[in-house]
Amino acid sequence: MAKLPLIVGLGGINAAGRSSGFHSYKLMIADVLSDDVMQSTWQDLARRMGLSDDGAITEDIITAIKAGTCVRRIHSFDPDNLLYQYKANLNSADDQITFTLRKSKLPNHIPSNWQVDIQGAKAVITVMGNLDALVEGRVAFPVSSGGNIPTGFEPSKLYNSRFHPRGLSLTVYGASDALNSLGFEWNEVLRHIRPDEVSVYAGSGLAQIDDNSLGGMIAAHLTGGRVSSKMMALSFAEMPADFINGYVINSIGATGTNMGACATFLYNLRQGMYDIQHGKAKVVIVGNAEAPVEPEIMEGFRVMGALAEDEQLKTLDGIDSVDNRRACRPFSSNAGFTMAESAQFVVLMDDELALELGANIYGSVADVFVNADANKKSISAPGVGNYVTVAKAAALAKAILGEEGVKQTFVQAHGTGTPQNRVTESHILNEVAKTFGIESWPVAAIKSYVGHSMSAAAGDQLVASLGVWQYGWLPAINTIDHIADDVHCSNLNILMEHTYAGEYGQNYKAVILNAKGFGGNNASGLVLSPQQTIAMLTAKYGNDVMAVYQTRNQAVKAVTSSNDANACQGQETIRYHFGEAVMDEHSVIITPDAIKLSEFEHAIVLDSVNPYADYN
Repeated sequence: MAKLPLIVGLGGINAAGRSSGFHSYKLMIADVLSDDVMQSTWQDLARRMGLSDDGAITEDIITAIKAGTCVRRIHSFDPDNLLYQYKANLNSADDQITFTLRKSKLPNHIPSNWQVDIQGAKAVITVMGNLDALVEGRVAFPVSSGGNIPTGFEPSKLYNSRFHPRGLSLTVYGASDALNSLGFEWNEVLRHIRPDEVSVYAGSGLAQIDDNSLGGMIAAHLTGGRVSSKMMALSFAEMPADFINGYVINSIGATGTNMGACATFLYNLRQGMYDIQHGKAKVVIVGNAEAPVEPEIMEGFRVMGALAEDEQLKTLDGIDSVDNRRACRPFSSNAGFTMAESAQFVVLMDDELALELGANIYGSVADVFVNADANKKSISAPGVGNYVTVAKAAALAKAILGEEGVKQTFVQAHGTGTPQNRVTESHILNEVAKTFGIESWPVAAIKSYVGHSMSAAAGDQLVASLGVWQYGWLPAINTIDHIADDVHCSNLNILMEHTYAGEYGQNYKAVILNAKGFGGNNASGLVLSPQQTIAMLTAKYGNDVMAVYQTRNQAVKAVTSSNDANACQGQETIRYHFGEAVMDEHSVIITPDAIKLSEFEHAIVLDSVNPYADYN
């Protein structure tokens, strides 16, 4: 019998706030939650954004929090004043141009039409004829909407982040947040497992791309900058996993990232699920961190026609100013998607180990399906693969939950807010709903709140879905006032209002997370509710075992709540252990049966069984 991969921890940060404690989810549905329930979320964001030092919350602070979260005007660069260099061919009336340089900045090869007069440490250059040059200019970027993390919050300031790319600072914060949500220390986990029974699958779909990594390295020779020794190493797409292994949890286990464009988080979730199911690992950290709200990256997507430009949004609304808050409009009249940054991580655990530790059970991963699009006219156009993944997920829901149970599911749509997506994804979901007899399938699309964080997008969807089973509301698509005429929705309930899901979301037994990536990278994951997960564990292990688990879990819940309360007051543990507990060749003892490493209590067992004995 395959192990059931349980979700026992979650953490991260996106435009709506912190993931653990479900604060980012709570902000989305703040309108329907009581003041008492929202108080901790307001305090968390107020501290994080530098709006309150003492935790006091006023209406003015709440207004400022709302203005500095979710999709809004970009603040990671100034869209009205973007540096843009123009090529120019300079000349003068007398065909002579004179300027001064430091002697050390003279080119190695002096052009033939230059006359150079060295005067101490400087050089006076006279150009006879024309001079090719780059002239600094400032332009207004056509896109001013984005999903930056909350204004004023800088994860890099919480630990010793020397020249770390923003995506890796988000990684350290997100992974720390996920570990803080466990309710027990990581060393306690290691006491129960071998050091190679841990996997980490995490990455960045666009790699690390800011001035401290790939972006700075590529531009250095053209901008007068300098390439540092860190830039190349920190640019790799799998670096979030490397940072978690090397600086956060001290892991010797399996590692890597599975890349699938905008479906990457689900690709990694699939790999982590597989390791748990097949006994390859007992604990897996899965996640992605992406920081693409950079003008160079956004320009690449803009010229493809993918982003919602300001002029297009003005035309949609018939007004002279852009409504940044409503830039992303899934399944309605829309213009394109909205770029965002995010880091999302979940901790998966073998069901037997989770019960032994009394771990929190936020849900479980039934399966993740991945299918390509086959032959295409355009590599960026949608294809048929997503029909396959959604249908497989719905079929598995029916197999696990029954013919009526599949109707007690909801969908977290990819919901990018592009004209093409609203047609293609709605048709896929509608056809699958018809096939499985679902008359009004609830469809949420949280990119309307947090934007499109590329590889981390399905992580945003997962965290918001798990929140439904804590607070009982399906979040509405808050930026739309109608469904577009070309959207297929005869069997869909595309949520335009927050929808009550019953106490602790008990009306819904599972969610299907959907992702459609560039190049034909489609993934759909079936995640079961905590209530359904507990019911399945009870059927497997019996009431007595589950009663013991519930007793252990009370203490774990108390620690988790305490960690969350401390974080809301600005006291959270950021796990970054540079140069600590480092092992070398003197730390390893190898025998024919095992490898013992100095920093771990348990040895790694070396297999002595031939798995291919039947072929002998």
